[in-house]
Amino acid sequence: MTDFFTMHPGETAAPLPPGPVLCSGTAGMRRIHRFFLWAYGEAPGLVRSAAAGDISRAAYVGEALGNFDMVLHTHHEGEDLLMYPQLSERAPGCALHIGQMLAQHRQVTERLESIEPLRLRWMETADIATREELAELYADLSAVLNVHLRREVTEVMPVVDRLMTEKELKAAAEHGIQQFDKKFLVGYLGMVLATNPPADRVEMFKDIPAPIRLAYRLVGRRMYRRQYSALFPGREVPATL
Repeated sequence: MTDFFTMHPGETAAPLPPGPVLCSGTAGMRRIHRFFLWAYGEAPGLVRSAAAGDISRAAYVGEALGNFDMVLHTHHEGEDLLMYPQLSERAPGCALHIGQMLAQHRQVTERLESIEPLRLRWMETADIATREELAELYADLSAVLNVHLRREVTEVMPVVDRLMTEKELKAAAEHGIQQFDKKFLVGYLGMVLATNPPADRVEMFKDIPAPIRLAYRLVGRRMYRRQYSALFPGREVPATL
């Protein structure tokens, strides 16, 4: 089976600068991108899983999707502030690719801004018309992400690996993390782990600070299983660490 992170015909990678690899950015980006691919691939179906008038279900699903939206926005914001400016300065030959990635970030932001008021209204009404419009908006966002998340990994991240340090990339990855509820974070970690292959789960878990690893083992794994079962009743809960 072809790996998702494979360039399509006509796509080309940014010019690769000489020198050693300084960080493992490509591997890390693949892991978080797999989660976003899963989350937004599921989003339209999750919205449609709430029957007309089922405000309780709409509120639960809407809150979960709002959390995903916030994580996605914060992820891109961290890159916009702490990855792409540095890349522009150090790799002027990559200007075209950087411009394309930033344009795709704006496309994602525009879609998230359109989704937000509709999602909040649907959580209060659970009406059919709003549900269908929201599901279509999430399907459109998923289509944009399916292009962006692939191309960022295949075209840009090999350059990042050679021009940014682990410390710099960690700062971008951790941007805004303090704004998230800690309980949400440890449950969210279970979903990220579950959407990655077993070997990637192990490597990713090694890089997580010890207090978060402990919190995950104590409560996060159970939170993940409960939330997954609530979002997808009747499905087998995917394996995680």
